[in-house]
Amino acid sequence: MCKHILNAQVSIRSPCCRKWFDCIDCHSESQSHPLLESFEMIFACKKCKKCFRKDVKEFEEADEYCPHCDNHFVLDAVTPKAAITVEADDVRVDARMLKDDRVAEKKDRPTVFDPDADVDKLG
Repeated sequence: MCKHILNAQVSIRSPCCRKWFDCIDCHSESQSHPLLESFEMIFACKKCKKCFRKDVKEFEEADEYCPHCDNHFVLDAVTPKAAITVEADDVRVDARMLKDDRVAEKKDRPTVFDPDADVDKLG
C-alpha cells in the first residue's frame, strides 16, 4: 500500500531489482540504488490481479486501461493532505461520540411544559 499516492490502481515492476512498487517514491525509500529507466513497463492491475506490459514510446489513450478488466489506471494522483480532525477510537467499536437522529432522546426530568398524566386524577 502506497503512502504517497492514495488512489494507485496498478503496481509497477522495477526493471533494476524486479520488485513491485506502487510509485517511484516507494522504490527510492526501500532500495539503495536509483531506479533504472526503461521504455517497457510491466504493470499489475490491483482490480483483477493480472499483469501486462506497456511500451512507453507508443503510449496512447487506449493504453490507460487494463487490457483484462478495463480498469482505468491512469488517474490524477491523490496525495495525502494535512488535516485537523478529532482523533477518537474506532466508531465501529465505541459509537458514543455519534448521535443517531433516528432515535428519540430520553427525557431525564420533566419540565413545566410537559403534560403530566396524573393531573386529571382527583385526590
